[in-house]
Amino acid sequence: MQYRNFKGLDWKPSALGFGAMRLPYDGDDRGKIKEDESMEMIRYAIDNGVNYIDTAWPYHDKKSEELVSKVLKDGYREKVKIATKLPSWEIEESDDPDKYLDMQLEKLEVEKIDFYLLHALSTKSWKKYKELDIFSRLEEKREEGKIDYIGFSFHDDVDLFKDIVDTYDWDFCQIQYNYFDQRFQAGKEGLQYAHSKGLGVIIMEPLRGGMLAKEPPTAVKEIWNESERDWNSVGWALRWLWDQEEVSLVLSGMSTMEQVKENVEIAGDSGVGVLTEKDINLVDRVAEKYRELSPVDCTGCNYCVPCPNGVAIPHNFALYNQAEIYDEYEEKKKRYHKMKDKSKASSCVRCGQCEEHCPQELNITDLLEEVVDHFEN
Repeated sequence: MQYRNFKGLDWKPSALGFGAMRLPYDGDDRGKIKEDESMEMIRYAIDNGVNYIDTAWPYHDKKSEELVSKVLKDGYREKVKIATKLPSWEIEESDDPDKYLDMQLEKLEVEKIDFYLLHALSTKSWKKYKELDIFSRLEEKREEGKIDYIGFSFHDDVDLFKDIVDTYDWDFCQIQYNYFDQRFQAGKEGLQYAHSKGLGVIIMEPLRGGMLAKEPPTAVKEIWNESERDWNSVGWALRWLWDQEEVSLVLSGMSTMEQVKENVEIAGDSGVGVLTEKDINLVDRVAEKYRELSPVDCTGCNYCVPCPNGVAIPHNFALYNQAEIYDEYEEKKKRYHKMKDKSKASSCVRCGQCEEHCPQELNITDLLEEVVDHFEN
């Protein structure tokens, strides 16, 4: 395992961190985590040098933190730093932050959370936190020994990101960033700005919800084949991130042991300056080609579900994207029609609740209509 620099901290994070948001689960119920398999995966990562585990209140229908608590037993707590997040959308009253922090400490079965984040900051939640004077509250909790480092995760535009960075003496931040999303949300500009201000920067969605990990379509494969590198799609995406000195660590939401082993191996072969100028130009061309092919900018983060009407929003978008990007219309149409009626895009009643939670700020209801037109008309 390679270890990175985390600005302002003596501690060095592993290049790869484990994001506990896409663990294996039974059937269609994300809350039914396959515990034995998940624990084996995370502990394998730790045994092979991963020293940062990320979870959050809503992951896996609020079961992820409990799973992580089980991973931490048997001496594993001493081997890693734990990160979790205050659920911004749940905070309404002045005592809510204290209440949720205490519940998270109990769920994780720890006395202290090493890295504590304000989750998914946006214009709305940022205004609310400032009104609640969240900073003095976080400082109190740090003095009480309940949290150590204070940060935030972010899903909005780069101007707001800079404003947030400049408002408080943060220890770190977490942003969505990959070669496809260089100019999206905080993007590369935000990455470099936060680094220049002394923040450690943690990367989420390095593979864009798995899109950049799949066997590439022919048009993309032709570009990769111009290189003499023997890296696969995952290797290119992760090494591109680790090539940048501003990146403190990269979180991967791994779902299988095969993914864990592959990512750990790639992390061991990572570093700043590994990519040549030719490599970087190649990655930029691949990103442009994917943008041409993708109808929906969904990363599969699942913040939009559960839908009150039962629509499986990310799954609908995944089928739509895969049908278009990989030229698999007939196959994906069959899979769409095998879904339960309430799960299909046509069951959307346009209540708009999903759009309030979408980090990508997608017009989900309109896009679901596109899915209907694509597969049902």
